[in-house]
Amino acid sequence: MTMASSLVAPPLRLRPSSSPSQLGLHFSSPSLLRNSLISPNPQSKPLRAINSTIPGISGHRRLLLTSVQASPPNSASAQGSAFEQWDSLTAKLAGSANLPFILLQLPQIVLNARNLLSGNPSALRAVPWLGMLTGLLGNLSLLSYFAKKRETEAVLVQTSGVISTYVVILQLAIAQAMPLPQFVATSVVVALGFVLNFLNYFSRLDESLWRLWEDFITIGGLSVLPQVMWSTFVPFVPNSILPGVASCVLGVGAVVMARIGKLSEEGIKLVGALAGWTATLLFMWMPVAQMWTSYLNPDNIRGLSSFTMLFAMIGNGLMIPRALFIRDLMWFTGSAWGTMFYGWGNLACMYCFSTISREFFLAATVGLLLWLGTSLWRDTVAHGYSSPMKSIKELLFGP
Repeated sequence: MTMASSLVAPPLRLRPSSSPSQLGLHFSSPSLLRNSLISPNPQSKPLRAINSTIPGISGHRRLLLTSVQASPPNSASAQGSAFEQWDSLTAKLAGSANLPFILLQLPQIVLNARNLLSGNPSALRAVPWLGMLTGLLGNLSLLSYFAKKRETEAVLVQTSGVISTYVVILQLAIAQAMPLPQFVATSVVVALGFVLNFLNYFSRLDESLWRLWEDFITIGGLSVLPQVMWSTFVPFVPNSILPGVASCVLGVGAVVMARIGKLSEEGIKLVGALAGWTATLLFMWMPVAQMWTSYLNPDNIRGLSSFTMLFAMIGNGLMIPRALFIRDLMWFTGSAWGTMFYGWGNLACMYCFSTISREFFLAATVGLLLWLGTSLWRDTVAHGYSSPMKSIKELLFGP
């Protein structure tokens, strides 16, 4: 993904997309930008941000080019070299995040298997099935997106995410930590999703059937997200399906109106983007569900795997420099959320309840702080700024 340049990197060219899902984050699959960035097609156009007519990164690079051209020759050469090197390195770091995300569930699967074999199924109740379900549905939605785009590497990553998360859900069902009806429904949706996605990937599926599947995951995401958020806090709130039913009705109405042409062009684009947005929010809800479960049942926190949380922190953390470099607020928010809440936040809970050593927690904390500080410092140097606050300002408000 290295980009050649004589002075500074040329404007980055991205595949056009009608879905923002590749911007989200991913607590299980956040190789998204790596899989959808550089396009070898010279006819491709820069990706435009939602509700914006300005290409997000090309304008930023043009501003840098102007500042470099206005600098002395030696200074311009050094700044351009630093920019190009950091551009290349952040792309490689984002790509390397694939490994920890693929391995994310492995320690938890091993720990669950040991607890089941030792006759201690109650320990699996520390793993919230709602949190696992949100991650699974998020992976399945993103698998559909990348299958449609024929992004082979991203399809494989999302497939690995679906399989590994489903194995955890299967273990929870065996331990009776997940209700049987929900497990059966989940299994049917996963099986159907795999068949349809791979038939579509190999161009063996009728277009009308694929549209029906896209409508289904859009409505499903809109229905599941508020219901999962509501159910997380039961019994402190009434046990009700009203949030999911209300959202389902709104989702069906939006999809039907979009299909019959009753919405504006912007409205149709918004409906088309809902699956990606709900997938992103489902991933972001995973650490909330996990920490809430740990708060309610502190004795069961021993069922968590510290290495699962460490992989989550590392995988998301590797995405932060790239998101900051290209000034992508959505991607940065998702990656930072996953790093701080799903990764470090759960490690902090485990440390508070003495399930990990102080040395382990301090090493993870110091490493994270050094990584975040280094990322911000290198970004500041690459752009030739005197203060990191300018990088943060551009991230929040644009160049």
